[in-house]
Amino acid sequence: MSGEMDKPLIGRRLVDSNGSLAEAPSEAPKVGILGSGDFARSLATRLVSSGFNVVVGSRNPKRTAGLFPSVAQVTFQVDAVSAPEVIFVAMFREHYSSLCSLSDQLAGKILVDVSNPTEQEHLRHRESNAEYLASLFPTCTVVKAFNVISAWTLQAGPRDGNRQVPICGDQPDAKRAVSEMVHAMGFMPMDMGSLASAREVEAIPLRLLPGWKVPSLLALGLFVCFYAYNFIRDVLQPYVQESKNKFYKLPVSVVNTTLPCVAYVLLSLVYLPGVLAAALQLRRGTKYRRFPDWLDHWLQHRKQIGLLSFFCAALHALYSFCLPLRRSNRYDLVNLAIKQVLANKSHLWVEEEVWRMEIYLSVGVLALGTLSLLAVTSLPSIANSLNWREFSFVQCVATSGGGNTGSGASRPDTHLPALASACSPAPVSASCGHTEDVSWTL
Repeated sequence: MSGEMDKPLIGRRLVDSNGSLAEAPSEAPKVGILGSGDFARSLATRLVSSGFNVVVGSRNPKRTAGLFPSVAQVTFQVDAVSAPEVIFVAMFREHYSSLCSLSDQLAGKILVDVSNPTEQEHLRHRESNAEYLASLFPTCTVVKAFNVISAWTLQAGPRDGNRQVPICGDQPDAKRAVSEMVHAMGFMPMDMGSLASAREVEAIPLRLLPGWKVPSLLALGLFVCFYAYNFIRDVLQPYVQESKNKFYKLPVSVVNTTLPCVAYVLLSLVYLPGVLAAALQLRRGTKYRRFPDWLDHWLQHRKQIGLLSFFCAALHALYSFCLPLRRSNRYDLVNLAIKQVLANKSHLWVEEEVWRMEIYLSVGVLALGTLSLLAVTSLPSIANSLNWREFSFVQCVATSGGGNTGSGASRPDTHLPALASACSPAPVSASCGHTEDVSWTL
């Protein structure tokens, strides 16, 4: 098997002139798939396009044959597991026991478990699906892989989804064989250790934005506090003291006043931990000591906090554009016109207010543009396309309006950070022995 896996798998002509998949070469590595669901079909399509000879085992091959690529062989399960050395088990945990009748044919094979438990199943079972499969087939080598890749990503290709594929197993040779298949399919294998790590790997798809929980709660808390303050100042106080009903301001005006306050505070929280970390390093006289846990977590959440700041600023811009569309604004204009007529004023022009509004709008647009630049460059797909000097230049210019980006004070390989750098906050160490620039990217 290892000799076959060393052969080049990409580059074989697998597409006919009419666009259909051509028959894979006979010397192509043979891979088995047990299951006929959506993921099994997508997996078969990706394997065929990557140069593998695919054999699919199904309980009803006549009914499911038309769902798979024409070059894939769809047969009964007992026939599908006889020749391949690597077999993907693409079925639910409760159906694993139905494969026990194939234990003799599966002996010595590599079983790749691609299943995912539900949240209730993950809490109910102490062992992972892969460990349970290994207990049913002790003569087989079980490897956990591809459970974090969706069926759509397999069909569309790794460019439209996450490229990393966590792999765990007890046999290094089996993991190496599966890793080579992952490479051949266009993904990046990530060794997660032994099969005991399968439970952690299976928990990855169950997580819902784990890195965004604390920043989102922080932004929500700030919004509630500022909204309550603006409500008391702009709505409740006039109602109590002057009996003016301004509750109509709650949906738009109060929200629009609150959003920039939240955006400013969140943006300050992006760069404040860098200053604190630099001061702590200067006090200690070294950058090779770990930060306190609270500061380390704060540094790791800077990108999320910065993106939430940009989100609030963008919402503020949209709300500001909607202000003239409100019915209350039209009534105010009509009332102002009536007051001018009654006061016999034909021309109303306050130079100071005009200039103040023009400058306010101009600075607001420039600030939103700068924040947009910071947000875009914090995305991994954009940040990875920039070298360190380009990325540092964007961060420095956007945060301070200029500076010497090539000075030693702003380089991440200097011994100690410089607090007086003309750029963004100095480089800090988020963990022992590792330095990084204080920006939104980690």
